[in-house]
Amino acid sequence: MINARLPEKIRVSVGSAIVLGLMHGKLDAEPTTIYLLTHHPGKCLANCGFCPQAKASKSRADMLARITWPTFPTEQVMSRIETVVREPNEKRVCIQALNYPKVFNDVFALANEIRLRADVSLSVSCQPFNTAQMKLLEEVGVDRISIALDAATKELFEKVKGALTSGPYRWETQRETLLKAVQVFGKNRVYTHLVVGLGETEKEIIQTIQWCADFGVYPSLFAFTPIPGTALEALPQPSVATYRRVQLAHHLIVHGKTRCENMKFDEDERLIDHGVSKRLLQRIVETGTPFLTSGCPGCNRPYYNERPGGPLYNYPRQPLPDEIREIKEHQV
Repeated sequence: MINARLPEKIRVSVGSAIVLGLMHGKLDAEPTTIYLLTHHPGKCLANCGFCPQAKASKSRADMLARITWPTFPTEQVMSRIETVVREPNEKRVCIQALNYPKVFNDVFALANEIRLRADVSLSVSCQPFNTAQMKLLEEVGVDRISIALDAATKELFEKVKGALTSGPYRWETQRETLLKAVQVFGKNRVYTHLVVGLGETEKEIIQTIQWCADFGVYPSLFAFTPIPGTALEALPQPSVATYRRVQLAHHLIVHGKTRCENMKFDEDERLIDHGVSKRLLQRIVETGTPFLTSGCPGCNRPYYNERPGGPLYNYPRQPLPDEIREIKEHQV
């Protein structure tokens, strides 16, 4: 056990702040996880090209993805969590970490405080911590950890968040840390983020999904979202059709229905055959399940990738019949 002081301030996603009663507002889709973000007066030491928190970003300092994260006194937030997680809609608390000196101490102190005060599932989304640090988080009650790859290939990783961005992350280190995390937390309790639309082909990202599944790492899918002030602000979002194909491939792979090697791709490495019968494919599409937000149990991340008016890349709740029909029209 380490002696880590609880930080005085913490950021809370605007949707979670409304759920916690820290702010007033209307929610089109209520988050089923309470999302927290470590507080740091400056920006992140990392320099991910898509992130408003990147050290070279000119975006608003209170943004992460498309979401604003207002700051509150930590004690106030902890008190509200203690009350709200007793309600059936709130399934989990997720602590997301910026990269700055002593961030591990803050994450550890927050995790410890939450587990002391609330019987709730707890995730941490962070930069690569060492094995000893991950063991401390597991011992204090963190049941799942996420370490983001974001990019599907080494080349893209280095361009988007690695050496070519003057950032601290390296492709090999991220992947090695994911495998070490599996040894600490167990298979399918370790997560990573994969962002569709950074310049990869459909085959490349599906191959990386398969690598994750083979080693007991669950890949959470995100659609790239251009944010003003970031290095990638001019890059367009992926087409919805591309995202639907990748979502469906993701669902089939992580549920053991097929493998990347059984799928077929055209000359542009666009997916043209998911490697299962058309009947099975259509039955799975009609459930709507592949198109829900992918992540830890209870994670629905409302509108991280999209505007409430659409298009919805990740559904934060069960798709409606009209939405299922629209999904089918994208030729998944």
